[in-house]
Amino acid sequence: MPAGGVRRAAGLRREELAQLADLSVDYVVRLEQGRATSPSVQVLSALSRALRLSTAEREHLFVLAGQTAPGAGRIPPGTPPGVRRLLDQLDGVALTVCDASWNMIEWNPLGAALIGDLSMLRGRERNVAWREFTGMPSRIRCTPEQTTLFRAVLVTDLRAATARYPADPGLRDLLAALRAASADFVRLWDDGVVGTHESNSKTVHHPEVGSFSVDCDVLTAPGSDVKVVCYSAPVGSDAADRLKLLSVIGTQSMSAS
Repeated sequence: MPAGGVRRAAGLRREELAQLADLSVDYVVRLEQGRATSPSVQVLSALSRALRLSTAEREHLFVLAGQTAPGAGRIPPGTPPGVRRLLDQLDGVALTVCDASWNMIEWNPLGAALIGDLSMLRGRERNVAWREFTGMPSRIRCTPEQTTLFRAVLVTDLRAATARYPADPGLRDLLAALRAASADFVRLWDDGVVGTHESNSKTVHHPEVGSFSVDCDVLTAPGSDVKVVCYSAPVGSDAADRLKLLSVIGTQSMSAS
């Protein structure tokens, strides 16, 4: 846009935005005032380009308008390269990687040794939310308070994923299955519960090295919805020694070896 004149406020004038987006000034005014409530994908794309929105801002604009951004709507497959390098380099920390719908998509050897051989799981058996709400067996034990918080976090994350990836069939199927299988999931979802990730300590009941406590932290990879679940213990602690032993024996049985 040509520079000129003193502006009373920073940013584009309505007339300039309309010109850049190839829209009428009247339509821009109606959008601002909430009188045009169903902008098309083409209009949203034009406004995104004119306003130079970032990828996250563009997706948020489409969500607010109840539309699916072109080329979006499905959970990206795979693990970002930086997260994969993290798996390879963090010795002494048990790691699992989950996508936006809490499917476990990667893990390091210590992660498998700690929580079980994940390569043996199939389908929804690898989904953390499904395992939690359907009561599948787990070596990781939580207090009732931790369980309440964790379930709220899972529902919050899944709700955010539906807004970000509305066209993902796997996510839709998971939500339908959870609603059919768990009354608690239905209650939390319908109540609009909101939870946030917090660091906490969890108890592991391992068949080979016994019971011990580990710190659990959930990290989100920048620029993605990939979550890295980290189980660690203070250096020199009994739990750290047990993790070291697990790194040696892996997923095998000590009696079998």
